[in-house]
Amino acid sequence: MAVSPESLPEKPFDFRAPPPSPIASGRRSCVTNDDVLTEFLEHSLRVPDLILPDKVFPRQKFIENPPSIDFQSLRSMQSDAVSKLLDSIATIGCFQLVNYGVPIEFINSTMATAGGVFGVSSEKRAAVTRSPEKPFGFEEVHGEEEENEFSEEFVWCRDESLKQEMEGVWPLGYSKFSEKIETLMLDMEKVAEKILQVVRENSERKSMNGNCMEQEQENVGSVCYLYRHCRDVPADSSSLRYDVIRMLIRGVDFSHALCLHICDGASEFHVYSKKGWVSFTPDKDAIVITAGDQIQAFGGGQLKHVIGRPIFKTDQKEDCISMAVLYSPPSITSSSSSSSITYIPEKGKTISLGQQFMIAIFLTLLYHFLVYVYKKF
Repeated sequence: MAVSPESLPEKPFDFRAPPPSPIASGRRSCVTNDDVLTEFLEHSLRVPDLILPDKVFPRQKFIENPPSIDFQSLRSMQSDAVSKLLDSIATIGCFQLVNYGVPIEFINSTMATAGGVFGVSSEKRAAVTRSPEKPFGFEEVHGEEEENEFSEEFVWCRDESLKQEMEGVWPLGYSKFSEKIETLMLDMEKVAEKILQVVRENSERKSMNGNCMEQEQENVGSVCYLYRHCRDVPADSSSLRYDVIRMLIRGVDFSHALCLHICDGASEFHVYSKKGWVSFTPDKDAIVITAGDQIQAFGGGQLKHVIGRPIFKTDQKEDCISMAVLYSPPSITSSSSSSSITYIPEKGKTISLGQQFMIAIFLTLLYHFLVYVYKKF
């Protein structure tokens, strides 16, 4: 029996309703939601005008000059000189040294010769610019930093590759420059070695590992930082603050026990640490010695690690040259006498002074932002 198409059961159509609209129903719903969204975006995209409190940025404090210690008294282990040395390192992290046995005439001659390295043109400096793989040579400067730079920097060491590169860009003067720097470095190393010996023998609290400095820095020797301080430097506080921030962020690339600053003629010497920023006027013909991270570790945390920097007057007639010798004791277990230096970066677990400063600024900005959002919403 034939079945007509009309008698077949009809298959119902599968209608699916669209999802409900997230916009509330009503005549003016779209306009209302647009206004709410616009107001939210205006508040969210507006950057609050934040002012850092003074306690976040370290305030400069002028202090009495650190004691000027006679080096010959330290050599003879006079109790008064040893006591002044340890007390000064523990309180402010630095002291002044006089009568250290290096003629001032030779130092002045060496500094004059050292200033010639900054006469190398910027085009030639590119071949001897510092990098993470090569931490010696000229400092690399870009863009706005070049306009704000109040000093130039050159890092010298007993590295054969640096010698070859510098002889290529400064063939007429580098040999004499290197010879004088080497002689002065040897004299400064002898002074630093004796001071470190005094600290080791008289420090109240010994490190758990007596020769930890030698084991961690087995192949690292002394490094010399040369600075040319420009004569046209503004005397306002903003320039000093820029210098402080730059110093805190950069810190020092090399682990060291002592840093010997040769900065005769400086009007001020600034000392930066985790707890503050102090300054004083260094004595004439004295070298300022600051304590490094190695000596702090050796003293069980009782000796203070600081960063030092000399400041020169703005009315000087010509650029001034200063030098900082970073002394790291040689390893007693090292059998190598190679003249090259292996650069060992800081361990990942260590939080540097600059990193702590940046974290403090970030937390302050975050706090102000959260307070602003809380008050608005």
